[in-house]
Amino acid sequence: MANQAVVIAAVGVLGIGAQWVAWRTGKPAIVLMLLAGFLAGPVLAYFAPGLALDPRGTFGDLLEPMVAVGVALILFEGGLSLDFRELRHSGEAVGRLATLGVIFGWAFGSAAGYYIAGLQLPVAVLFGGILVVTGPTVVIPLLRQSAVKTRPASILKWEAIVNDPTGALCAVIAYEYFRKVAESPSASLVEVVPPMIIAAVLAGLIGYFAARIIAYAFPRGLVPEYLKVPVLFTVVIGVFVISNLIEHEAGLVAVTVMGVALANMNVSSLRSIHPFKENIAVLLVSGIFILLSASLRMEDLVYLGTTWRFGAFLLALLFLVRPATVLISLLGSSVPWNERLFLAWIAPRGIVLVAISGLFALRLGELGFTGGELLIGLSFAVVVATVVAHGFTIDLVAKLLGVKGATRPGLLIVGSNRWTIALAKQLQGLEAPVMIVDSSWQRLKEARKQGVPTYHGEILNEATEHNLDLAPFQSLLAATDNEAYNALVCNEFAHEIGRDKVYQLGEDADEEDHRSLPESLRGRAVFSAGHGVEDVQRLEAQGWTFRKTKLSEKFDFEDALAKLPEGTERLLVIREGGNIRFFTHAATPEPRDGDIVITFAPPDENRAEEVKQRKAEVKSRKRDPDGDKPQPA
Repeated sequence: MANQAVVIAAVGVLGIGAQWVAWRTGKPAIVLMLLAGFLAGPVLAYFAPGLALDPRGTFGDLLEPMVAVGVALILFEGGLSLDFRELRHSGEAVGRLATLGVIFGWAFGSAAGYYIAGLQLPVAVLFGGILVVTGPTVVIPLLRQSAVKTRPASILKWEAIVNDPTGALCAVIAYEYFRKVAESPSASLVEVVPPMIIAAVLAGLIGYFAARIIAYAFPRGLVPEYLKVPVLFTVVIGVFVISNLIEHEAGLVAVTVMGVALANMNVSSLRSIHPFKENIAVLLVSGIFILLSASLRMEDLVYLGTTWRFGAFLLALLFLVRPATVLISLLGSSVPWNERLFLAWIAPRGIVLVAISGLFALRLGELGFTGGELLIGLSFAVVVATVVAHGFTIDLVAKLLGVKGATRPGLLIVGSNRWTIALAKQLQGLEAPVMIVDSSWQRLKEARKQGVPTYHGEILNEATEHNLDLAPFQSLLAATDNEAYNALVCNEFAHEIGRDKVYQLGEDADEEDHRSLPESLRGRAVFSAGHGVEDVQRLEAQGWTFRKTKLSEKFDFEDALAKLPEGTERLLVIREGGNIRFFTHAATPEPRDGDIVITFAPPDENRAEEVKQRKAEVKSRKRDPDGDKPQPA
């Protein structure tokens, strides 16, 4: 397949298609992307060469810079997600893994490559440096799919993003040293390491000052809104290219520093581009994985499978190199042992490993070292082995070690009042994670008294992202007494939770009414009647209550409705797996066997009479407190 436009379209379809299948099945996306690229490239080339994807033949010399720029943008996007406030509980561990972990990991990885895989020493040392990386393109999606507690998840995310450029620099140091040795056998590390460190510092400064310029220009209106995203990404690419002119792969340091610096400068303008840059990252990750896996050669993979050494090397990497690196680096730290063991197991590799290995494989051959051509196939084997081993076991290991968070999807409720507290109590009884968020400590008083989990703070404040763990919550319900604020909350969290999973009280949007908020700016309205906060509070005062009904084969939804009072409002359905779906004006979930339906129902007539009689008795006692006491004889 030589047509470039057709190849680009095929890469897009395969990459995004694999992401969609991963979303539907819950399988690690990177495994499916690697499989798709492998089948469309080397496998199809074996059976139908004319139909197979051949990125190297199609793009030629452009393939390497395309992948390099894509990796730079991915690292920048990852850096934008790193806030120093996350380091309050994980900073010690991140610091150790970014320093001691790099040293030990490089040493152990090089030893495994030399003694077990049988690589030449220069090739083993260079590959050991690259193995320091743990790809954020793999770690972050894995953390999203599995509910890991905040601290170990934060440590893994920071380590992945910080160590990616570090691993690239280790490979550059190794390559430059062996290149100088090839030119002059008397060359020493002193001639290589200091210039590398200086180059890395300069690249970091370039990235930092670029971030300062963006942080100055964007809030002051020096760049129009519609140009902010293009300007930002152009600056990132420029910083990457300029830094690479100073030293190979120094650009990865520069873009990472730029992303982290911008993330901690509180540039309000960047909040509006977060959804776009995340979409770009998904496209780049999908495209690069398909391109690289389709570029594999079948003969390299066949050779890897003909010797026991490479299989033993992968096992050593999984069960010796990573565990020894983490456990030694964290000796004497405050990280609990269960979290240390979890960190020692989880270390999937990703794009940067494959991209850098492909870059240096050719350069090592030019220096006359044998075995460099195996690095591409070996790096893919490492990616597949680590992603499969860690991706399919992360939930089990987290559960066994006690670092797994809530396993059932929960509901985050914004706004504390009698109605939301009553709803939260119902969900608590069904063991669904629930939390009420409100900026008023006084309004949260009743929720705290009834044992409902609460968060005191403004949900829209950026600090909330780092103090409130949103991982356990699948859905959000905005139920304050301000419908415009409810819409604002839903619109803010729609890109993170999903537009179809943010709900609010209030009437549904009327697209023909120019005085109402459009549907694109608000959450889905719960209740078919469009009740607002005042409505549900008024109904509650009249005796309306929440009722839950378990459906079965013998007692279906129609039977449940027949037993409820007339006028009952259907609110939500909880599936057997814990998924929560609301009845809204836009979607009506179909209740089935095993579901639990929660309704908001008026009191039936008999119960209403009982309530009325009890109230009358209470009033009577208050008027005549001694009326029910026995009279003296």
